[in-house]
Amino acid sequence: MKKKSEKEKDLAALRKEFEKAQHVFLTGYEKMTVQQDYELRKAVRGAGGKYQVVKNNLAEKASSGTAAEKLTEGIAGMTSMAWTERDPVALAKALTAYAKTNPAFVFKAGMVEGRVVDVGSIQALASMPSREQILAKVLFLIQAPAQRLVTALSGAGRNVAAVIDQGVKNEKFS
Repeated sequence: MKKKSEKEKDLAALRKEFEKAQHVFLTGYEKMTVQQDYELRKAVRGAGGKYQVVKNNLAEKASSGTAAEKLTEGIAGMTSMAWTERDPVALAKALTAYAKTNPAFVFKAGMVEGRVVDVGSIQALASMPSREQILAKVLFLIQAPAQRLVTALSGAGRNVAAVIDQGVKNEKFS
């Protein structure tokens, strides 16, 4: 049994995480093996997130006064949370991929950019392209007009060169 001072430290640490985190996913993990838990933690770290098993009362107390307060209201059962300060899509993709292979792992709720979302929204978030893919598309769209301009300008020069070449071959320019 933990001492009161240890519990207060845990509460303060969890509150600090709730204050920093912009994106939080509450999950259920009933009947998971140690190996499955290890794989889950590895996937979450790979997505740039953190993962922790939390007590429901502790989560409710730690989240009071933060954006996650509505998220933790009335949670029940065995609860864990995954959170990140960066890309919520990467974390949602990692958790969803893990949930597909491990039916013991389920979503309870989530918070994205300070707004509480339901399980369906988490699935939709996971189906979005990653941040890197979106940036690549934007860069392509920015580059496309420049490429077309260069192609058009080089095409005009190429056409003039072809006309001159044909004129020289047919001895039209003497």
